[in-house]
Amino acid sequence: MSENDQTNSETEKSEQERNEQERNERHKKKAQKQKEKVDASIAKATIERGIVIVITGNGKGKSTSGFGTVARCVGHGYKAAVAQFIKGQWDCGERNLLEANGVPFAVMATGFTWETQDRSGDIAAAESVWQEAKKFLADPQYHVVLLDEMTYMLGYDYLNKQEVLDAIRNRPENQTVVITGRGAISELKELADTVSEVKDEKHAYRAGIKARKGVDW
Repeated sequence: MSENDQTNSETEKSEQERNEQERNERHKKKAQKQKEKVDASIAKATIERGIVIVITGNGKGKSTSGFGTVARCVGHGYKAAVAQFIKGQWDCGERNLLEANGVPFAVMATGFTWETQDRSGDIAAAESVWQEAKKFLADPQYHVVLLDEMTYMLGYDYLNKQEVLDAIRNRPENQTVVITGRGAISELKELADTVSEVKDEKHAYRAGIKARKGVDW
């Protein structure tokens, strides 16, 4: 390499280093501003109590999210309880794991309403599970209570709407309730502290792909 080429190479390298340093400085300033905003937002959150979380929408992953919260709760040494509505007799990976770790379950176990085609039977099954769920909601030992697929029970008028809302509203102060399912009614959303809408953009079953054990159930 000639002396001239070497000088040019060193100059180019030096310029690249300066550019990289400037990018790092800009990134640092931007990150610092973001940190200040986040820290200020966190500092404003001073209320200590349980919350109501509604996970609704047409997309996949609502129950999965709810069970994730239950697993997180149990992982921290707290107690949790689960009421499952619109569920069948089939194997449930989450239930297998969580029951083995002391989480009580109340399960409707009738399957989907379009399979049973028995409104009165479904209502009776829903009411039976709801009686257990009410005990969970009244018990301060439970840090988290998951009402899985509860939204259908209110949308189909299987349960008394006001009774359900009152039980959730009057639960122990430090208890968090997670409610999943499509079509959450407006009153439930209004009661909730956090509402997440899961959007359906694409689903494997529409491509003819079967649900997989250990993934979908």
